[in-house]
Amino acid sequence: MRIGYLVPRFPGQSHIYFWRDIRALEALGHHVDVLSSTPPPEPLLAVGWAEEAIARTTFLGGINVPAALGGFARLLPRGLPLWMAQGGLGFSRDALLTLSAAQQLLSRARAERLEHIHVQSCGRAAVIAALARRMGGPRYSLMLHGPLSGQGPGQRFKWQGAGFGAVLTQQLWMELQAALDGALPERVGIAPVGVDIDALSRTAPYVPPTHGKPVKLFSCARLSPEKGHQDLLHAMRLLLDQGVDVRLEIAGEDEDGGTGFRLVLEKQLKDQHLRDHVKLLGAISPDAVREKLMDSQIFAQASWQEPLGMACMEAMACGVPCIATEAGGVPELIEDGVSGRLVPPRNPRMMAQAIRDLSNDPEAAMRLSLGGRARVEAQFTLAQTAAVLSAEILRLRPATQAVKTENITAKEV
Repeated sequence: MRIGYLVPRFPGQSHIYFWRDIRALEALGHHVDVLSSTPPPEPLLAVGWAEEAIARTTFLGGINVPAALGGFARLLPRGLPLWMAQGGLGFSRDALLTLSAAQQLLSRARAERLEHIHVQSCGRAAVIAALARRMGGPRYSLMLHGPLSGQGPGQRFKWQGAGFGAVLTQQLWMELQAALDGALPERVGIAPVGVDIDALSRTAPYVPPTHGKPVKLFSCARLSPEKGHQDLLHAMRLLLDQGVDVRLEIAGEDEDGGTGFRLVLEKQLKDQHLRDHVKLLGAISPDAVREKLMDSQIFAQASWQEPLGMACMEAMACGVPCIATEAGGVPELIEDGVSGRLVPPRNPRMMAQAIRDLSNDPEAAMRLSLGGRARVEAQFTLAQTAAVLSAEILRLRPATQAVKTENITAKEV
């Protein structure tokens, strides 16, 4: 198949999954045309693989007046004013801002003979694909990665025209169904993302914390308040006050390239005298993340809200015991006490206690190391997710019969 793969602001610091997904689809024999609205700001560009990704990506953003007028002319007789009125002012604004990108997507799809556009977003990128479809462009599908409330206006318009859709977790599926019942395509399913378990296999055995030596912790997430880094730092202070020698490294940068929430965390490090024990690494390459994971004894994530937990998934694949908050869809990834540990969000004391308990119990650390890896191998591999997407797109070909809405799972494929 010839597939368009549309990701907003690609390639960003957390987009390595998309890049690996593209490679996995190509490994299945498909042609993948990489598309994006605009590139991210220079400080937030992905590290390591960004140059190759940018060279392959067609950017649709920017104001192109002739393209916008062409798109408007195509959509005017097909009900554009009505769609905009039904979607409200917010959607009207998004539609006008994305008209030229939709026209450019249509032209690109025709030039490259793309038969399907998969959109890794339900925001404005979804508007681009939906408008292009109504101009006579290819079918499209949507992937919901987080709460619908953060995906912008016009959700009924976006979903009604989709060939199929997918969500990361059961929690998101229930939210979507409650909000858009009657406006969803015939097939919408739960399709968790996956990781490359071969690339994340250990080259040396996992070594749990040892009495008398510092406990090596690692965390990886965008620097943003909802990721709970401030709670994790508080937990580090509590552990040090209890006599537990901890060393924490945090990979990730804020959305302002280091001039935003990072400054808040740096002040906290200074005020709580944590500079000798906690390091902010900034945005680092996937290879560097892997190296840090292989050298870590515990992975900690203190998010207040997390769609599923890709960083936790990578840690689990590397056999690093994971302690995370039971926020969002994380409990669908981690079974407490079996494949990791779960603690309440916004609770540094419980996080500190979980870290201390695991640091003092090497047998439990070894058990969670094996359990986390087994969990990812069973249900969260990149090959599984790419096969699911491939199969769903194939279903939309003219010879395929429509079927009822159900969960999309690798087992079904």
